[in-house]
Amino acid sequence: MIIMCIELFGLENIPIIDGSSDISKIIKEAIEKQGCGLCHGDIILIAETLISKAEENFIKLYDLTPSPQAIELAQKAKKDPQLVESIIQQSNEIVAVGPKFIITETKQGFVCANAGIDESNVGEGLVTPMPVDADKSAFEIRESLEKEFGEEIAVIITDTQGRAFRFGAIGTAIGCSGISPIWKRVGEKDLYGRELETTEIATCDELASAASLIMGQADEGLPVVIVRGFDSFDTLRDVNSTIKSVIMPKEFDVFRN
Repeated sequence: MIIMCIELFGLENIPIIDGSSDISKIIKEAIEKQGCGLCHGDIILIAETLISKAEENFIKLYDLTPSPQAIELAQKAKKDPQLVESIIQQSNEIVAVGPKFIITETKQGFVCANAGIDESNVGEGLVTPMPVDADKSAFEIRESLEKEFGEEIAVIITDTQGRAFRFGAIGTAIGCSGISPIWKRVGEKDLYGRELETTEIATCDELASAASLIMGQADEGLPVVIVRGFDSFDTLRDVNSTIKSVIMPKEFDVFRN
């Protein structure tokens, strides 16, 4: 018996984004052109690069003068000093330096490689940092599309990040609206009747990872993915949600304490 069947599909006809782009309008037009509509409980996942481009959140590397700290870190990480300077400027803290990567805490509070700065799918000499406020961007897009289509939906902004002690990158949620990023299942029973004591599911991260399979990392050109049929949507529905509840406070970070 199939308990839940989830459908994922990418939106085609997403143009190259610039500062004049209206992401909500572009998604609406792509949905209409593709003929897929929007249904109650649909979850729209958007690559963070689209948000940064639309908000003209670029860094011009050629305008940066590397600081002594940037030059030193660049030598250790074998990176371009101007890129390292951009990483420093987008970070609250340098956590660790390794071969070809710098782990930082970003201005938004995420601990990840290279402050989440993206060098792919952007013009020569430019990089895109994380959106300034991905939760706000997700909220505005969700409200616009809910008004247009008359359906309750969720929006998740995604980024590609590595994981501790594992090779390979996965899709990760960095902003959300309309759905809780954490599914707290404490107090529920397992198959043997044992009460769950600590179980919390990072639902938005799991959805982001699934969508990343469709988005791809190269020239796929599918930066917007719709997840349809997630039957726990109503359980997790939260119009006031933010991604902050998944960010672990520093005092619980055993690797920095």
